[in-house]
Amino acid sequence: MPATPEAAPAVEQHTIDHVPENERHGRVRDLFTMWFGTNIAPLPLVTGAMGVQVFHQSFWSSVAAILVGQLVGAVFMALHSAQGPQLGVPQMIQSRAQFGSVGALLIVVVAAAMYIGFFASNIILAGKSLHGLAPAVPVDAGIVLGAVGSALICWVGYRLIHTLNKIATWVLGAGILVGLAMVVARGLPDGFFSAGSFTFAGWLATVSLSALWQLAFAPYVSDYSRYLPRTVRTASTFWATYWGSCLGSTLPFLAGTVIGLASPGTDDTVAGFDSAAGGFGPVVLLLFLFSVINHNALNLYGAVLSLITVSSFVNLVLVLLVVLVPWTAINLIDFYLVHHGRYALGDLFAPDGGRYGRFNPVALTSYAIGIAVQLPFVATSLDTGPLVAPLGGADLSWLVGLVVTAPVYYVWARRVAMRGGTAVTEADTTATTRSASATA
Repeated sequence: MPATPEAAPAVEQHTIDHVPENERHGRVRDLFTMWFGTNIAPLPLVTGAMGVQVFHQSFWSSVAAILVGQLVGAVFMALHSAQGPQLGVPQMIQSRAQFGSVGALLIVVVAAAMYIGFFASNIILAGKSLHGLAPAVPVDAGIVLGAVGSALICWVGYRLIHTLNKIATWVLGAGILVGLAMVVARGLPDGFFSAGSFTFAGWLATVSLSALWQLAFAPYVSDYSRYLPRTVRTASTFWATYWGSCLGSTLPFLAGTVIGLASPGTDDTVAGFDSAAGGFGPVVLLLFLFSVINHNALNLYGAVLSLITVSSFVNLVLVLLVVLVPWTAINLIDFYLVHHGRYALGDLFAPDGGRYGRFNPVALTSYAIGIAVQLPFVATSLDTGPLVAPLGGADLSWLVGLVVTAPVYYVWARRVAMRGGTAVTEADTTATTRSASATA
């Protein structure tokens, strides 16, 4: 008989273990508010402004680049989300099926480093927002208070995070729209639409930055769908996540573009929004403070779920994503095209990796190839590849990594799968799901 769902506890009981069927809860549409609310934050506002501030694009050029990047990048992010209800385990645990129980630790370290980087970037913005609201509170003290608030949300876990993002969807969404309306109503500066110009390299760089914002969610996106009933439609999970994240991040990215042009000469986009919005500015800062604390709970929650298994913001993300993008390609190809979502979950928790082993040479070699092919296309202050200059300075490493890694891994892994080394039957899946729930 099917398991009867139990009432969801207020404080999360599971960490990295499998979520059994009788503890699944929630609705697919919760994923829309989850990712819409998460993305209404000052960090995407700052990132969106880079199209005009750093890459010197015109308003319309920057808008087009942002839209292209978000629409493309969110595809991969949402495909990861659709894995959650089928498997009921955190994303990093599921990676053991591709890389092995020990091989997956490499991805864990990369993911945790990225979460901590996002956390640090966000928490500085929290300190600045609190200081802007109450000048008597030093920025350092604001940083500590913001970190404590995020830690409390992380401790309660999954259910509270979803609830807060439902609130954030309406409150922050309305707040940023009203703030933008105030900026426009107070008058845009002369030359707003004529400042900057289209350059192919700058436009591609803005597209990449926009797409990478979405790709950065990949290591933990299914952590927030794994409590949904296994019976939910994969397509519904995908689209709810896709449009929630895409629309939620596009709004602050575009707002950042507006502020970057409306407040020329300022490097602090959040302060620029506060100033340009006039009397509504303090409300913007208050909403951003709530947003940062809420958003950082996700980064901290993701870091905890990863670590429990054992320069600048832009450069940090670009460097980390060089090693993250091949993982995304391997994980999605394996799940959707090689094993079709069927894994022996009990083996994922076995010390020796069970049928998946401690190391998977196919995945690890494909992963190394995926990193190597990106290096000539990397464009950061830390390193610039030899093929960057012919492209006008644009960083296309992430795109090359996806295009090369996916077919290499697919062909190789399919040959191994056809020999039956990791084949899983329906009965096997059911049995190992129970085993994972009982022993994790």
